[in-house]
Amino acid sequence: MFKPKLFTVLPELTPAQLSKDIVSGILVGIVALPLAIAFAIASGVSPEKGLITAVIGGFIVSFLGGSRVQIGGPTGAFIVILYGIVQQYGINGLMIATMMAGVILIIMGFAQFGSLIKFIPYPVIVGFTSGIAVIIFSTQIKDFFGLHIETVPAEFIGKWSAYAHNISSLNPQATAIGILALLCILFWPKALRKIPGSLFAIILTTLLVQQLNLNVETIESRFGSIPSTISAPSFPTLDFTTIRQLIMPATTIALLGAIEALLSAVVSDGMIGSRHKSNMELVAQGVANIVSPLFGGIPVTGALARTATNVKNGGRTPIAGIVHAITLLLIMLLFGSWAKLIPMPTLAAILIVVAWNMSEHRVFRQLLKSPRSDVIVLLTTFSLTVVFDLTIAIEIGMLLAVILFMQRMAELSNVGVITKELKDRDEEDDPNTIVTRKVPQSVEVFEFNGPFFFGAASKFRDAMHIVEKSPKIRIIRMRNVLSIDATGLNMMKELLTDCNKSGTKLILSGVHAQPLFAMQQYGLYDDIGEENIFGHIDDALDRARDLLGLPKEGRNPNATPSVEREKQ
Repeated sequence: MFKPKLFTVLPELTPAQLSKDIVSGILVGIVALPLAIAFAIASGVSPEKGLITAVIGGFIVSFLGGSRVQIGGPTGAFIVILYGIVQQYGINGLMIATMMAGVILIIMGFAQFGSLIKFIPYPVIVGFTSGIAVIIFSTQIKDFFGLHIETVPAEFIGKWSAYAHNISSLNPQATAIGILALLCILFWPKALRKIPGSLFAIILTTLLVQQLNLNVETIESRFGSIPSTISAPSFPTLDFTTIRQLIMPATTIALLGAIEALLSAVVSDGMIGSRHKSNMELVAQGVANIVSPLFGGIPVTGALARTATNVKNGGRTPIAGIVHAITLLLIMLLFGSWAKLIPMPTLAAILIVVAWNMSEHRVFRQLLKSPRSDVIVLLTTFSLTVVFDLTIAIEIGMLLAVILFMQRMAELSNVGVITKELKDRDEEDDPNTIVTRKVPQSVEVFEFNGPFFFGAASKFRDAMHIVEKSPKIRIIRMRNVLSIDATGLNMMKELLTDCNKSGTKLILSGVHAQPLFAMQQYGLYDDIGEENIFGHIDDALDRARDLLGLPKEGRNPNATPSVEREKQ
């Protein structure tokens, strides 16, 4: 369980795969360069701290991690909380909070809490992620337009009020550079994918600012030169009062880091058909967050965009992540002095694109069609994140999700259902059991029992991965599913997507009123197709036989004739 993935994949590493990992690592290192600098500046620290984080943290995450392809480094999710810590407690406080978060992550890993992260409701995750994206966007307005504002307020409303009052100080040259960088980032990949649009934007705009001597603020004019070396490790000044005050921020950093890392690992698993070790990944993230601050770094977590880039370029082992860290180190040592010339509007443009990609606007709009309780959780978490504080948003979002879920379960509960759940029944007592049916070959029948909510969705995903070879037809029996929430709907949508990719036909049987209505609102009903949703398992099996070109058998003589009975 706690053996790093690197040591389990080394015996199977071939020279061909090693060369792919090296090439992928170099490309990911180039992609990570501007992001590491931009995330550091947006977090309120000097740019080299982002590079140090990507080098030290990225190496440790790949060396000790539980994922084949995870790329570690600074991410946009931390910007909001880190900026607040730096403003209130300084760099020393940030070091203490990061190391405390690392200890919490290690404890979570050894306590085998990795799987518990799956129980965080999907609307809560989307709510605070979209909220963070809005905040990141709002922090880049000053640099993108070159506004002359001495001190930008920390509050969201205060920021936009300050922008409105100082709009007359807009710098046309800085705005032009920002727009040019934005266009490069968006459209350059369509011309040449191998070179990241952000890197091309940095090179082009830096040359223009220097050659034309434009009045545009650069990293050097704000922060001075960027060190081209990594300093010796140093420990923060520990103070019990400060430690006590930083418990909640450190816990927030740990939770954010765990969520980001494990979500990235889950997504990358789907891309390469692998399975990560969640608890080992948490331990690796914890070690990285303890070591990174000693060398001047900031919090580390798994970076989904860089991890996806790694996968798309052929990376399949942690060697790629290690090469990515070495590549960044060499760039820092050899070309660090040139990085100080990068224009601030260019970095703002990079972060605006990051914010747009983080916003999950399509998912956000889709979730607005979910059951009302999930919409309330989504909008509450989003609003609290933007207007107040990320820590408060997560706490209240989780609490609200739990309360509304308990209310939903209370409304669905009755004596009959409880009696049925408490009584052990043999398969022979159930006239509609699948054991008494003839299931054609190439057909897989899966029965889900109980409410399909955020806590059970992960079990559903795990069960779907047990079968290595995809069947031609997959039947999901939902006769015992009285309720489904946004996470369950999203999981069903992911299953439908996977089925479409593998050429598997999805059929539903015994769908109750609440799940049926929720699927109609979410758009799943039309995606699956009315012709593939049935009230009885025998009808679903006949549909499967029809698709396979086999003769139908009709209702089992022992089956209950009523559709409602099927749903009991």
